[in-house]
Amino acid sequence: MSLLSRRHFLGALAALVSCGLSLANLPRGRVVIVGGGWGGLAAARRLRQLAPELDVVLVDRGSGFCSLPLSNKWLVDRTPDDLVRQDYGVTARAWGYQALQAEVSAIDREQRRVLTSRGTLNYDWLILAAGIRHDYRPWFGEDGVAAELARSTYPSGFMAAELPALKRKLMAFQGGDLLMSIPPPPYRCPPAPYERAVMIAWFLKTRGIKGRLVLVDGGGGMPRFNRLFAERYKEQILHFTHTPVKSVDLARKAIVTEYDDIAFDDAMLIPPQQAADLLWQAGLVETAGESRGWGVVDPLHLNVPGDERVFLIGDALGRVSPLFGAYPKTAHMATRLGQIAAGEIASRSRGQIPPLQLPETICHVYTDLEPMEMLRIDAQYRLRGDGLISQSLRQYDEPQPRGEDVQWARALSGEFLAPFP
Repeated sequence: MSLLSRRHFLGALAALVSCGLSLANLPRGRVVIVGGGWGGLAAARRLRQLAPELDVVLVDRGSGFCSLPLSNKWLVDRTPDDLVRQDYGVTARAWGYQALQAEVSAIDREQRRVLTSRGTLNYDWLILAAGIRHDYRPWFGEDGVAAELARSTYPSGFMAAELPALKRKLMAFQGGDLLMSIPPPPYRCPPAPYERAVMIAWFLKTRGIKGRLVLVDGGGGMPRFNRLFAERYKEQILHFTHTPVKSVDLARKAIVTEYDDIAFDDAMLIPPQQAADLLWQAGLVETAGESRGWGVVDPLHLNVPGDERVFLIGDALGRVSPLFGAYPKTAHMATRLGQIAAGEIASRSRGQIPPLQLPETICHVYTDLEPMEMLRIDAQYRLRGDGLISQSLRQYDEPQPRGEDVQWARALSGEFLAPFP
């Protein structure tokens, strides 16, 4: 079905019925999904499985999916495989939904409309999988020019589109101080910056590059990695903990902290993170308290409080439980949340009460490369008798790994990508 207004859509239905087509074979509502990452694609695929009578439209500004997990190994040429990529059109045709490449500028929840660069989409249900935004304002205030210069010159690599530029930077690095800022939590995939630090330290050490990675860490780090940095990579890593960045002086190539100015020769500047701009425009972000800057949802059903037609999934979510706070911002979690939201919509579209579903997540993290060592972190969730969601974490050492991370990524992405030839 083409992307029509509700009035034209109803007119088209009437014409089709007059030609003898049964209403049982016609779409019974439209689901618009904004964001083509792990969560958005998982939601689209699951909706086609659970509710084929619904019209599903996936909207993303890009032309295709690119995997962010496993990118740390890719950045330092430690894997023969390229990042998993697939054109949205290929994926959509394989599973029977529509993909629209467009920029979404606003959500009109009162009229149930999504405003895009290619027109307006009406929806019956909306899934926002828009991800995160980098918040440069603590560093530059409202100076958008400085923020854009920092983003383009010193990319963080925490968004898939930034990875090619970051890899070119690393491959060209000849020595000196390479600085990486780590914002205070929460942020996307908590172990990721520390795993990347290990990868870069190994890269500098094995290639004999006379340089070091300077970590300016707004938090306390992770104990296991802190020990690793001190014991195995003390010549390659200088780690400042509990040192938030107050501002960045791009002209002097220095960051300003409460204690000192730290100069750098090159940098990966990771600013504080928040829910994507679109959620702010739609008024779906907590503006105070522990979840300030992150999306607000019903923890058990993922819809926006007071609006059962709009769902938030993925990294943009804020607190879901007072027992542990937010879900980890990982690809596995986004996938499961997308599938849960799809189940909620499939049931509600038929007038049924959705069954309670809670996610789980698995995270593979490299703690060294020579010898190769990996850590697996599993998180399970259950609903307690008092109605709160509890979290159970388990860690497993995986010495001498045999590609478990690659197997995980292929299996999980295989749940929503078209089969590769």
